[in-house]
Amino acid sequence: MIGVIDTDGERAEWAFPAEPGSVRTARHAVRGTLREWGLDAVGDVTVLLVSELVTNSLRYASGPIGVRLMRLDPAAGHGSDHPGHPGHPADGPALLVEISDPLPDPPRERVAHPDDEGGRGLHLVAASSQRWGTRHGKTGKTVWFELALPGE
Repeated sequence: MIGVIDTDGERAEWAFPAEPGSVRTARHAVRGTLREWGLDAVGDVTVLLVSELVTNSLRYASGPIGVRLMRLDPAAGHGSDHPGHPGHPADGPALLVEISDPLPDPPRERVAHPDDEGGRGLHLVAASSQRWGTRHGKTGKTVWFELALPGE
């Protein structure tokens, strides 16, 4: 069962069970929110990266998976003020995406060989986002990434 934790014009947050169908549900929730916010320009890459990170959480964690989207706009005073995120650069608006799970171990980027079935998710996050990282929480970890918002 999906749990909508919070949604407003600048932030949306959900909790998903650690079940295979949650990847698809998370993609639909994220795409719908980005469409409502008028951010279709970053929809495909955001949905791809969310899908990769939720899949990683499902593969290794057994508890709920949190997904949060936040619009960051330093010109409007909407920056990142939560612990563990290094703050928002002053070069323009961005979308901050966070995937949380109860497993404390941070993900490890690895080199995937051409025939490997997996191992490309974090490489995609690193290559597609302007910044990304991890932070520890009280009961697990959060993997986050930022995407520049073009034309804002």
